[in-house]
Amino acid sequence: MLKFYLENVFHLIFFAKLPEAYAVSDPIVNVMPIIPLFFFLLAFVWQASVSFR
Repeated sequence: MLKFYLENVFHLIFFAKLPEAYAVSDPIVNVMPIIPLFFFLLAFVWQASVSFR
């Protein structure tokens, strides 16, 4: 039962498709989950630039 649930969640997260009307924005939607990581890395770059005060 748990295996079935986890497989469904995996498919919903990684293989979800946008409706046909929004297919134009599909490349943008694929990149959007990465954007918060850039803010996380920006914090380290900022601290490195001020010598980790």
